[in-house]
Amino acid sequence: MNVALTGLGVFVLFCLALQWIGTGLALSAMTRSRPADARRDRPGVSVLRPVCGLENHLEDTLRTTFHADYPDYEILFCVASPQDPAIPLVTRLIAEHPQVPARLLIGDDKVSGNPKLNNLVKGWQAARQPMVLMADSNVYLPRDYLTRLIDQWTPGTGLVSSPPIGIQPDGFWARLECAFLNTLQARLQLASSRLGNSFAQGKMLFWQRDLLDRAGGLAALGHEMAEDVASTKLVRAAGLHVRLPGRFFAQPIGRRNFQAVWSRQLRWSRVRRLGFLGYFLTEILAGAALPCLALLILVATGTPAWTLPAFLILWYLAEYLAARTGDWPRTPADIAAWALRDLLLPPLWFASWAGSSFEWRGNQMTAAEVTASTADDFPRREA
Repeated sequence: MNVALTGLGVFVLFCLALQWIGTGLALSAMTRSRPADARRDRPGVSVLRPVCGLENHLEDTLRTTFHADYPDYEILFCVASPQDPAIPLVTRLIAEHPQVPARLLIGDDKVSGNPKLNNLVKGWQAARQPMVLMADSNVYLPRDYLTRLIDQWTPGTGLVSSPPIGIQPDGFWARLECAFLNTLQARLQLASSRLGNSFAQGKMLFWQRDLLDRAGGLAALGHEMAEDVASTKLVRAAGLHVRLPGRFFAQPIGRRNFQAVWSRQLRWSRVRRLGFLGYFLTEILAGAALPCLALLILVATGTPAWTLPAFLILWYLAEYLAARTGDWPRTPADIAAWALRDLLLPPLWFASWAGSSFEWRGNQMTAAEVTASTADDFPRREA
């Protein structure tokens, strides 16, 4: 019995140590200066933004695309349906910024079961620049976004990517979404990148065009359940690295309900299970739930009760430091959302094993359908 209790104590301390080590690495990644071997030239960039419907804060996020402080770039907005309600908005934004080369491309060319890739194909074909940025429509792009991305293109780089940071939550469930995105996923991504083990994230993929073209173009990114998994594997297979900027780009969250947050996290969790099983297996240890359970057992067998609140303070203090450094949401309501998120992580992990499909923007996607592809030559449509 004593051996078992000692093992529980060691487990609790081990988890707490990992929490602080990971946070320390994340803080180091967020505060590091521009790499000494950063790329000095400023090659032209084609910015591809897939648009589908009138999303939360869409006008604000799309407008930021035009404000890049960068010498040579173009913008290609990609819309799948000619009936999409976002088309008038995109057309108006293009007309308001005549100083920036921008086009709207309409059409859906099936290269896989991934609707976003199918929407982006025409943009990839129309791109005129050697560097291509694919940035989701719901991400704010600061004026220096292209400079920050190109600065990460150090020797050995095959792709620069950036996970989203959730901001402007409206309601507690939106704060729960931020809890998943920021002090869990972004913090761990930053820590992993500091160890030289970065992963792509589909919100923002910054490619050197010829590298992806040699691998088969956008169709090659349809060989996995998500384009970020395929991107990571493709880059690593080429002997190159995914790089992340120290400061990620923001996504306004707006209003959410619990079901939407759960469904989205379950989808991403299944993608990670199918794409990186070894890493996914360790996710059962993420969050405070399991060490807290171990500590409750210890308290029930004689460990002083004050150790539980002390543990929780130390655990979430690490996350608070990361949130303060990154200027992420960190009100008392956000801290409560961090705790709820940790309670949800074990059931989310187990639920991820039930099935290999999910719904994305009304499309039911399975592993078999996503990896299906059609011919490589597709007509391009421009509005």
